[in-house]
Amino acid sequence: MKKKIKLASKKILREKKFKKIIIILLILLLLLLLLFYVAIKIFFNNGNFSITLDRNLYYSRGLIVYDDPNEKVYKSELWALDPNNFTNISGNWLPDNLDDSNGGSHNGENYLAYTFFVENTGTELAEYWSEIIIEGATRNVDDAVRIRVYRNGEEVTYAKMARDGNPETNTIPFVDDELVVRNRVTDFKPGDLDKYTLVIWIEGTDRECTDDLLGGELQVRMNFNSTYID
Repeated sequence: MKKKIKLASKKILREKKFKKIIIILLILLLLLLLLFYVAIKIFFNNGNFSITLDRNLYYSRGLIVYDDPNEKVYKSELWALDPNNFTNISGNWLPDNLDDSNGGSHNGENYLAYTFFVENTGTELAEYWSEIIIEGATRNVDDAVRIRVYRNGEEVTYAKMARDGNPETNTIPFVDDELVVRNRVTDFKPGDLDKYTLVIWIEGTDRECTDDLLGGELQVRMNFNSTYID
């Protein structure tokens, strides 16, 4: 009888120990999920669109980026303000004068618009590479996004390739899932100025624009590099 009681006690102890281990593992899993959530929020709360300038372009060629013509100082990074709302719209609803801004954020209802400048303040001929990268996207929101770039008045709209393998209407396909486009600018002479306006919206007429995208977030970065980066 004592032996049975002893065996039963050991079984109960093992069960209690097992339950404690399960509880500890669940707590650790919840903590990891919380840390992951916080990291994601910090990442996306930095803004939907940012610009970085390779330091070599400034130190070796005198190139600068700025969004305020009255404050032409070297900055390695610029940030656009997020729009108050970011639900799907039609690109046909966008104003025709988005490239008329004097600089900075000029968002509208459900779209991001940001104007900035690249200027050669140096004394030598220069060149640079520009690239637009999808740094982060949740709930596949990038499937229906449109990224329009104005450079000195020339307008191009980019979109991810449709699921049927064809380009979306009136767009140029992304290079791949992360790289939107890469361009090389040559013969950038001292005093030359390139004006950029970037517009981002979720295209409501896109077949990939479904309720599955609700709550999705997007972060886009435009880099200006001194050399080609593969």
